[in-house]
Amino acid sequence: MKRLLFWVTLLLSLSPVMALAEPGLAALKVEPGKDGSETYTVTIQVLLFMTALSLLPAALMMMTSFTRIIIVLAILRQALGTQSSPSNQVLVGLALFLSLFIMMPVFDKVYDSALEPYLDEQMPAQDALQHAAVPLRQFMLAQTRDDDLTLFANISNAGQFAGPDDVPFSLLMPAFVTSELKTAFQIGFLILIPFLVIDLVIATLLMSMGMMMLSPMIISLPFKIMLFVLIDGWSLIMGTLASSFSV
Repeated sequence: MKRLLFWVTLLLSLSPVMALAEPGLAALKVEPGKDGSETYTVTIQVLLFMTALSLLPAALMMMTSFTRIIIVLAILRQALGTQSSPSNQVLVGLALFLSLFIMMPVFDKVYDSALEPYLDEQMPAQDALQHAAVPLRQFMLAQTRDDDLTLFANISNAGQFAGPDDVPFSLLMPAFVTSELKTAFQIGFLILIPFLVIDLVIATLLMSMGMMMLSPMIISLPFKIMLFVLIDGWSLIMGTLASSFSV
């Protein structure tokens, strides 16, 4: 009986709130514009914006330079043999800010051509999205191999495209990610070679001295760190990664 009284009291207390919330359903309407276009109400725009924020990490990894950079930095740490130094947080921070540096020209074009006119109410949201996609598409196409585009075009039976602007994002994104993975592992392979040579030399010396119980990694680690510091490795890695992108 007490439970029934509780639910009845709760429903009665919520009834004014539900009555006030009824006009909120108007947010689901699509308002026609003077030029025949359609615009969403502010509440729907906020909802779409919050949904887009939830997809921001995936967009960061799949549509920017972040993937290539973080993979190369992870391979570098593995080549040095320093286990968890630099930590994952440091590597992600380096990759994030280096990606921001590389993508800044693209972001400037997006701001000038789409975001600023939209904030000044000179362009509807749909047109702003179309204008914002142009610089990003150009960046992704510049990093994508033609073989990868052809591969996914054949898988999807898309056929031939008249020009770069005709390639849909649904096809460009997997081709771009595939190309980024290939490039990242190619750069990582070149980074691994000198450190692998040091490991082989140290292992051969230990075997010739009969010190088979001593791990070569313990002896080679200081030499690899010393080599990396002497050649100013961090500047070389950052400069190579930044210059490997065509913006």
